[in-house]
Amino acid sequence: MFNEIHLGPITVYMYGIMIFCGYMAALRLCLWRGRKQGLSEDTVWGIFFCALVGGLIGCKLLYYIVELPQIIADPSLLLDFGNGLVVYGGIIGGVLSSYLYVRLRRHEIFLPYFDLVMPAVAIAQGFGRIGCFCAGCCWGKETDSWCHVVFTRSAFAPNGVPLIPTQLISSAGDFLIGILLMLYARKKPSRGRVGALYLILYGIGRFAVEFLRDDPRGSVGPLSTSQFISLLVVAGGVVLFCIKWPDLRPAAVEADDLSGEIDGSLQQ
Repeated sequence: MFNEIHLGPITVYMYGIMIFCGYMAALRLCLWRGRKQGLSEDTVWGIFFCALVGGLIGCKLLYYIVELPQIIADPSLLLDFGNGLVVYGGIIGGVLSSYLYVRLRRHEIFLPYFDLVMPAVAIAQGFGRIGCFCAGCCWGKETDSWCHVVFTRSAFAPNGVPLIPTQLISSAGDFLIGILLMLYARKKPSRGRVGALYLILYGIGRFAVEFLRDDPRGSVGPLSTSQFISLLVVAGGVVLFCIKWPDLRPAAVEADDLSGEIDGSLQQ
């Protein structure tokens, strides 16, 4: 478990490397799958840019909300931009900013891109949790089980104590969710169901893993903040999954089909 790589006077952090790897893997995956589905590559690029900006803002805003009592006691926490990121804030901010971007394009439909992107989001999260493991954040409870990890140089987790490897459990779950969603997408389900299934599976998984974590992360009654949000996310996913959306294609694809039909008629 290491987070810092020293290259002369330059220090590179494994957490940042894993976040970058996850982002690029998700982007390449969406571009590849998007081309096969006839979706606009320009829109995919725009979604990822908006999701990056909106996700970072969402991560930080939710952190401020969760840690509001501590921030009131110590306002200098508002200026700590290196730490204090909440994953659910990133998901919510990324989805909202992407939705607004697609809506502003007018000739595009959001749900096909939502279904396209969410499996890749799960893959990106898998890489991100490896970064958490390297940094030692999001650590688990103490355990005497054979399945444990002992940090020795973490700036976050307790060092020298056997802990449940919650980061690796989350990472494996995220990768599995991404793979399952892509397999499900091959069956061509109704619009919105792939994205809805992500919300359901991730929400359930996150709710369960929270019982194993021991890092401070806020609470809502007997639940952690993330568990409370998970309940809302799963409920939203169930509703979205049950809705029968019209099976419409993006206008750009329809225009290409119409152009092909006209060309075929002219050739005849």
